Amino acid sequence: MPEFRERVWGTRDLRPVYTRVVGKEPIGEVWLTGDECKVANGPLAGTTLGELCTRHGRELVGDVAPDANRFPLLIKYLFPREKLSVQVHPDDEGARKIGVPCGKTECWYVARAMAGAQVGLGLKPGTTHEQFEKAIRENTAEHLLNWIDVKNGDMIYVDAGTVHAIGPNSILIETQQNSDTTYRLYDYGRGRELHVEQGLAAMRETTGAGTVEAREIDGRLLLLASPYFVVEKFQAGEPVAFTAKVGPNTAQVLVASEGCAIVECDGSQPVSFNQGEAVVIPAAVKQYTIRPQWTVEILRMMVPTENPGAPAARIPR
Repeated sequence: MPEFRERVWGTRDLRPVYTRVVGKEPIGEVWLTGDECKVANGPLAGTTLGELCTRHGRELVGDVAPDANRFPLLIKYLFPREKLSVQVHPDDEGARKIGVPCGKTECWYVARAMAGAQVGLGLKPGTTHEQFEKAIRENTAEHLLNWIDVKNGDMIYVDAGTVHAIGPNSILIETQQNSDTTYRLYDYGRGRELHVEQGLAAMRETTGAGTVEAREIDGRLLLLASPYFVVEKFQAGEPVAFTAKVGPNTAQVLVASEGCAIVECDGSQPVSFNQGEAVVIPAAVKQYTIRPQWTVEILRMMVPTENPGAPAARIPR
């Protein structure tokens, strides 16, 4: 079940993804595969994803997940109504130094972009740590980011160490390493706690972040392939069958970005899911079929079974 999280930069109107009525505080993030997200139906209803990972280990998360007892990917919807803080995430090495399981490389699929939607991605060429730290003190840090326009269907790669921010007027689907470690460097004077020392230590002046061009493979769009995750998109008006390749296996996450569908596999009850919901396909499942009701657009995320290297991302100038 989706887990709705309050954020000061969020919104109380989550349409067209969710029709739920939001309470007093705005919702900024909706987690689909967090450790505390619960199974919605079937014999495991009410069980958290974290509990299932502990119970089933590699049968659920797969051979290539870095931790046998922890789901490797955190999938979220983001609903920014105001600018998010300028922030940075540590890489795996930096995360280990502070005692957390992994760093945070992420990507954003633009599910919907309204007029003026932008993201801030990396520092302008030539900007140094010293210049950026000075800009933080002088409340001008946002002007040193590369602000780029985004449109429906864009895929944006944000590797760990990239200083970044998200502007208002978009709905994003985020795929990331399962980490929530964030260093807030600058917050437009809103008064929230900053983590300048840790953030400056984690940030890189030059990164591999940027927009990524999709490629068509076997009737599906490969939106992005990286060492940490692969994201595909496909539309279906007829049943689609998937069979696992021989070799290392991996869990898969199916997110309905539009429409609804039913997932069927031998030995399990059919599972239905609607726009804004996710289905986790355990690594041990070798075959499954998606039956659209009546058409569906799906994003499929997984840890790659072979390292494809860093994606060819670029920052538009």
